[in-house]
Amino acid sequence: MAKVVVIGGGWAGCAAAVTARKAGAEVVVLEKTDLLLGLGNVGGIMRNNGRFTAAEEIIALGAGELLAITDWATRHKNVNFPRHKHAFLYDVTKVEPLVRKKLAGMEITIKLETRAVDVKKEGASLKSIVLADGSTVEGDVFIEATGSTGPMGNCLRYGNGCAMCILRCPSYGPRISISQRAGVEDLLGQRGDESYGAYSGSCKLAKHSLSKEIMEKLDREGVVIIPLPAEDINVGKLDYKVCQQYALREFAENLILLDTGYVKLMSSYYPLEKLRKISGFEFARYDDPYSGGKGNSIRYLSMAPRNNALKVEGLQNLLCAGEKAGLFVGHTEAITTGSLAGHNSVRLYLGMPLLELPRGLVLGDLIAFANERIKTPEGLKNRYTFSGGQYFQRMIVQGLYTIDVEAIEKRVERMGLTDIFNEKII
Repeated sequence: MAKVVVIGGGWAGCAAAVTARKAGAEVVVLEKTDLLLGLGNVGGIMRNNGRFTAAEEIIALGAGELLAITDWATRHKNVNFPRHKHAFLYDVTKVEPLVRKKLAGMEITIKLETRAVDVKKEGASLKSIVLADGSTVEGDVFIEATGSTGPMGNCLRYGNGCAMCILRCPSYGPRISISQRAGVEDLLGQRGDESYGAYSGSCKLAKHSLSKEIMEKLDREGVVIIPLPAEDINVGKLDYKVCQQYALREFAENLILLDTGYVKLMSSYYPLEKLRKISGFEFARYDDPYSGGKGNSIRYLSMAPRNNALKVEGLQNLLCAGEKAGLFVGHTEAITTGSLAGHNSVRLYLGMPLLELPRGLVLGDLIAFANERIKTPEGLKNRYTFSGGQYFQRMIVQGLYTIDVEAIEKRVERMGLTDIFNEKII
């Protein structure tokens, strides 16, 4: 049986583990912290704009397990906020245990608090992953889904210092680029001014630190929008956000709050002293990042060059997914790339042709389009998501965006790909 080792247990790594297991592999997930899902523990937005189309394509392809979990844990459905429609907001406090249970039930081995620091290889093939304690984990095929956030030095150099985010580098150690350890140079995303990296796009406030009126409206409607005083509007800060689908003037002129269990404040950071001067926020407190009054985590400093089947260039048995695979933003995008990488890991082991999703699907078009754009100077300054920005506009122009589930299912069926991720290859 093929042994697939997934490095990184975020949404992409978990999705890769699921499809690799369904294809017939023995699967081990290495996660450096004590939680799966990474930034998925503080995210919570699904199905907004083109993410609805993408989610239904994933389900039609046969990789709907993780989406079924987020749908079940959704607190609010069909929420609209500026330039975003029909969003599902899942409860970030409930999802991780459910995903962990799902993977364990599929007999996927999960190794938490297990940090990968190096590789052993022969020629262009990886043989094992070296862990922080000096031990090794051998495998036949490897999938890197380590993300692009951290280590602390990057947040200090390109941001406002370690903001003490959910990834907790001080406790669990820095992220290590496995592809780079294997000899492949990382690609780095840029901001508009050509400096490197970008701030994560939102913060989490403790719900009970807000006024009763705000809490009740969030519980009832899922969204609260509060206009900011003119002197507090900072449009320039939008240029630093990773989430360009939220880097809109409305997000600078208002406090936009979403209920994901915590209160998701759609700002990279907001000075606590100013925040507490706004009615209803007198006792406001950040839960993630803990220094959300000053900064946020810095991302997109570690992408691997890859093909559209998600195999890393220059290495025979390493694939990548999530932010490691490009300038992607969001959970749906991570599940997309993870599902393809996991399925292709077994094809790679067997010497079969790797699957490239066709560009007639939004999933395949996003993977290919982002790969084209990352090779250009301007492309390195953009981010790619189904929910907004440059790529969502492309979806609309190409006629790929729809919320008609039957039409999406027929689209996948016409391409002969229905349930392909459910196929057991070995």
